[in-house]
Amino acid sequence: MQDTTTTLNDLGIENYTIREDGLVDVDGDVDIRGKDLTSIPVQFGVVTGGFFCHHNQLTSLEGVPAEVGGSFSCSHNQLTSLEGAPAEVGGSFWCGSNQLTSLEGAPAKICGSFWCNDNWLTNLKGVPAKVKGDFGCSCNQLTSLEGAPVEVGDNFWCQSNRLESLKGAPVKVKGGFCCSHNRLTSLEGSPVEVTGNFGCSHNQITSLNGSPKVVGGSFFCDHNQLVSLEGAPAKVSGDFSCRNNPLKTS
Repeated sequence: MQDTTTTLNDLGIENYTIREDGLVDVDGDVDIRGKDLTSIPVQFGVVTGGFFCHHNQLTSLEGVPAEVGGSFSCSHNQLTSLEGAPAEVGGSFWCGSNQLTSLEGAPAKICGSFWCNDNWLTNLKGVPAKVKGDFGCSCNQLTSLEGAPVEVGDNFWCQSNRLESLKGAPVKVKGGFCCSHNRLTSLEGSPVEVTGNFGCSHNQITSLNGSPKVVGGSFFCDHNQLVSLEGAPAKVSGDFSCRNNPLKTS
């Protein structure tokens, strides 16, 4: 126990309790980011605040708490797996800029946003079914959105992947939806309703069939292979931009 106490003090962690089984509970935040850690040096139990271990050299999440009352960030490490991640996170979850090829092991419940951008993901299996905030999976190796959350409370960002299909996208997105810079030839599988902006620019789309029926913000379909605007949303509340397409005029 003395070694654990010394380690916690060296890391600047306060308001902790060491249980008889050796697990460490913390009333408040744990901030051990940027300490060049290759592993979590103690086994945490419950942390009532946030847990921040980003910008280290971690290859595993062994040692992180099972339950986090606030947000959890393990971004900018060398993680290849989310095994050992908290089962429940009361805020947002960030695991971007790692070497993840799978999201299996991700928390089952997240009360904020979920960000897994800048990894090596080829699918989204393992993410929670519902994300109350933003969902960001940009800059991966995704070819489809299968496994994506069914419900997203804010923005959904999946740009800069290798998407050939939008199959698996949420039916309704309460913020914006961006699938630009992919390999899409069709918008089939798009959300039916997008409350914010919808962006599908810089693809190889030849038809707007499958577009959302309603877009609450602007609609961007620039830099594609469109020859017609048939199939465009029935309602766009903001701007409609279709520049740099080989549109045919009647």
